[in-house]
Amino acid sequence: MKPLKSKQSGNTCLSRPFEHLQDLLDREQLPDSPRPVQIHSRKRPLKTDPECERRLFEDAMADVTPIPKENRAYHPGKCILPAQAGPEVDPEAEIVARLEKLVQYGHGFVVSDTPEYMEGRGDHISPDVTRRLHRGDISIQAHIDLHGLKVYEAREVFEEFLEESIASGRQAVAVIHGRGLSSPVKPVLKTKVCRWLTRGPWRKYVVAFASARSCDGGAGATYVLLRRRPITKRYRRRRTPRHTPEIIP
Repeated sequence: MKPLKSKQSGNTCLSRPFEHLQDLLDREQLPDSPRPVQIHSRKRPLKTDPECERRLFEDAMADVTPIPKENRAYHPGKCILPAQAGPEVDPEAEIVARLEKLVQYGHGFVVSDTPEYMEGRGDHISPDVTRRLHRGDISIQAHIDLHGLKVYEAREVFEEFLEESIASGRQAVAVIHGRGLSSPVKPVLKTKVCRWLTRGPWRKYVVAFASARSCDGGAGATYVLLRRRPITKRYRRRRTPRHTPEIIP
């Protein structure tokens, strides 16, 4: 490429395509840039006039034809017709009526919602097992009553009952021990039954246990789910470190 000569200085230099750009701008005036378009915000105001809202709704619903009553479908429990709506119920009177049913008949009483509720489960047992056991999903095959027995007598009867149940293939049994309301500190037999199920030789046969339903004695009885064979130490060592079944008083 041949070098060009500058007209102003006459010196040899490279190509300068924007050298006379300023002269061009001085001679010709460029058109003004268009004004920015103003965009009006259509956001809904925070405060609305109820009367204006009502008129807008009526205008929107002006061409709507109501469905005849004979063609309407009503779902029981989801809507209440004005003709079927009963008299207003006093909330305080309703609460008093529920308390009377609870005291007289036990309606609305949930054992698992009380401090007396007791449950436990063995190694690698899902919490759903105790919930199903307490709920009564598992049929109880036999029961033993420890009322009126001393601790050593109750333990002998308890162990004989579990031994017989395991030998005969029973898997779901109930142990009636009472709530221990007459004890000065805490329930004696109930605490002992919990200890016998979670410690000692019988813990190897216990899958889970939970307080019984109200119809079977509530917190005064315990459902026990048994294994057909005792769990081995090798099984516990292979899965997790040894620990006692979790107790949720």
